[in-house]
Amino acid sequence: MGLLFGTAGTPISSKGNDSLSGIERVNELGLGCMELEFVRGVKMGERTARKVGETAKRLDIKLSVHAPYYINLNGEGETLVKSKERILNSARIGHICGAKSVVIHAGFAQGGSRKAVYEKIKGQLIETREKLRSEGIAITLRIETMGRNSQFGSLDEVLEITEVEGVLPCIDFSHLHAITGKNNSREEFGSILARVEGKLGRDGLDNIHIHVSGIEYSDKGEKRHLVFAESDLKYKELAQAFADFDIKGMVVSESPNLEVDAQLMKKEYDMRISQSASR
Repeated sequence: MGLLFGTAGTPISSKGNDSLSGIERVNELGLGCMELEFVRGVKMGERTARKVGETAKRLDIKLSVHAPYYINLNGEGETLVKSKERILNSARIGHICGAKSVVIHAGFAQGGSRKAVYEKIKGQLIETREKLRSEGIAITLRIETMGRNSQFGSLDEVLEITEVEGVLPCIDFSHLHAITGKNNSREEFGSILARVEGKLGRDGLDNIHIHVSGIEYSDKGEKRHLVFAESDLKYKELAQAFADFDIKGMVVSESPNLEVDAQLMKKEYDMRISQSASR
């Protein structure tokens, strides 16, 4: 499907705030994908989900889902039970919509060694995948790289956890930049993509899922998302890295201006692909 660019939720310029309006506006803007934001809870019903799926299919807009923020697969008791149910509900509704991926903030890396946390989260993901399989739901769970060391989601962790069948990474380049202030050049972006290819092969680059935005950060990591113009993220070099590695999949803008930076990223990428083809 090539490399598609889109928005994290309904574009700001949409006529309505609902997902149907968002998909229609994404199409009008010349973008190719949209992430359904269930970050405050899965509030979409099955009837609406079917309409969303029909509209996306008609307009050829690819969909993904972002599960609620309130997930901690390293939690205990009620926290853990509700976390798994939020993932399952996101996947169930996403599946009806025709989404192929559910993006997840897996949890916090506290209460034990990183290895112990990894093993616990891995076990919970295996159980969740088995439940989805028993329900006939074929959807990929994507563990996102996170912007703080207190969270599970280093590049190493999201690549390693793909040992669980049906689990792939969501590479958030802004988060990876915010962790250290590095990962902000064509070479460093390329190194990240090379790591993905090294772990997952060419298939990992041909079915990639990416988040990007401007980012404000401190020595503790991510503080808040910014528009590209107010951030030091070298998005033009990132677009070049995308072209260098000929990646395919979805690039989702999480900038506050959503569609503006999505279109800007697409423009930069398209220009580099055109330049490469003319050589």
